[in-house]
Amino acid sequence: MLSVEAALERVIAAFAPLPAETVSVAAALGRVLAEDAVARVTQPPAAVSAMDGYAVRAADVARPPATLRVVGAAPAGACTPPDLSVGEAVRIFTGGPVPEGADAIVIQEDTEAGDGVVVIKEAVVAGAYLRPAGLDFSAGDVGISAGRRLNARDIGLAAAMNLPWLRVRRQPRVAILATGDEVVMPGETLAPNQIISSNGLSLAAFVTACGGQPVQLGIAPDDRDSLAGMARGARGADLLLTSGGASVGDHDLVRTALGDEGLELDFWKIAMRPGKPLIFGRIGATPLLGLPGNPVSSLVCAMLFARPAIDTLLGRPADGVTPQRALLGTDLAANDHRQDYLRARLSLDAEGARHATPFPRQDSSMLATLAQADCLVVRPPQAPAATIGDSVEIIPFGGGILAI
Repeated sequence: MLSVEAALERVIAAFAPLPAETVSVAAALGRVLAEDAVARVTQPPAAVSAMDGYAVRAADVARPPATLRVVGAAPAGACTPPDLSVGEAVRIFTGGPVPEGADAIVIQEDTEAGDGVVVIKEAVVAGAYLRPAGLDFSAGDVGISAGRRLNARDIGLAAAMNLPWLRVRRQPRVAILATGDEVVMPGETLAPNQIISSNGLSLAAFVTACGGQPVQLGIAPDDRDSLAGMARGARGADLLLTSGGASVGDHDLVRTALGDEGLELDFWKIAMRPGKPLIFGRIGATPLLGLPGNPVSSLVCAMLFARPAIDTLLGRPADGVTPQRALLGTDLAANDHRQDYLRARLSLDAEGARHATPFPRQDSSMLATLAQADCLVVRPPQAPAATIGDSVEIIPFGGGILAI
């Protein structure tokens, strides 16, 4: 059996970044930037006021109170106000252009307006409440680097940089095929010994969260011809995910049925728990990840292997999940030859240290404990027994794509 690390290297090596396409900045949320976003304008284009008040020469108000003659006004978006000379001020508003000769803004609360004059009651230093030209960014600056998945803040920045269009990676099309006579879709009538299929829907949600486009192929029965026929719907996809049918039972048909379709098998079986019977190969031009049928195994394997594959297609770093550390919340027995991923809850002690407490039962069919978990505790092969308080490696679920 392959180690998790060796299997991940082989998966990542099979993929390359997809081509770029141009989309409206309004439609770019969640997309991955293919080229640096470079500002087309300087923001602000000229010095502007950060507050409502008066533009002054700091030297004129060094010894308050000081009475200055008001020679104009500068609201936001106005034409250039008159230049300031000694003893003069310009009424200014937030975002208004700072007149030539002014080097500070006195806020409105520290003034008293008169007939054509203003009394400045507080001294200011040069630069007070001024936003110099280019304070935010300048034309030619790289505002957002390629490879970033765009969030709402990025959309706002791109718009401010006067970028109506962005170059982003094409979204990977990920075909999803569940298998098994025993599974039916939610809401359908259950026959004796049938169960509800959750894998197709959870994997589709996971693919979407990773930035891909899921393509549901349905549920293939345990029949070689039917499975092979439905798998043909993945032609043209960037990745095919199957769930179930990857083990060694008489009805685990993915390898045999898809072998008739030209499946080139790279590996099968990984030294991990959950998820040992994982298939990786290629059908024609379409890479295949055959995930286990148990719902926990399916999602854990998707996080460890499908996400790096999708990241690679999107031109993002694809070195797998980044582990962190926590203190163990319960004793654990020594591990065997398989790398273990234990569903666990996280808690904080009085000093703010994180504690990870695995659930007492880790059966890979128990989807409820996965939904309740905050992280996976990673136990390397042959790890010795561990006790409460030991430092262990964890993979937090967090938000976004890790929220499996």
